[in-house]
Amino acid sequence: MPRRAKRVNKHVILPDAKYGSVDVAKFVNRVMMVGKKATAEKIVYGAMALAAEQANAEPVEVLEKAVDSATPLIRVKPRRVGGATYQVPMEVDRHVGRALAMRWLIVAARARSGKSMQEKLAAELVDAVQGKGSAVRKREEIHRMADANKAFVHYRW
Repeated sequence: MPRRAKRVNKHVILPDAKYGSVDVAKFVNRVMMVGKKATAEKIVYGAMALAAEQANAEPVEVLEKAVDSATPLIRVKPRRVGGATYQVPMEVDRHVGRALAMRWLIVAARARSGKSMQEKLAAELVDAVQGKGSAVRKREEIHRMADANKAFVHYRW
């Protein structure tokens, strides 16, 4: 954060070439490793096509539903009060929640065994659309943790 400026300018991400969607472009950027954008686009477009085939829906719609089902509404943040550290439940900003969901989907896909990354990512997207899979499980786990720590909600800052 700058000391003098009132606000930090957000970086504008241009829509992707194939679907014209900013969310797809963000997803491609998250999948990309060491600057290989063409490879990341191949992986994401192939995975979206496979997932759309399996879910009988449009590719962009499948990605949107998968990200929505993995997006957390609340999470816990550690807060130190008088020598003790409490896990304080806090609401998640919509943009931060979607970024977390995309990251969890990609990490869960990479953790799957065997197959190509396209197939692993497609399987994770389909699972997320159906309300199962590692990314959705992670969201439910975080919601459970926030629910268990409701007593510390007054420590919010």
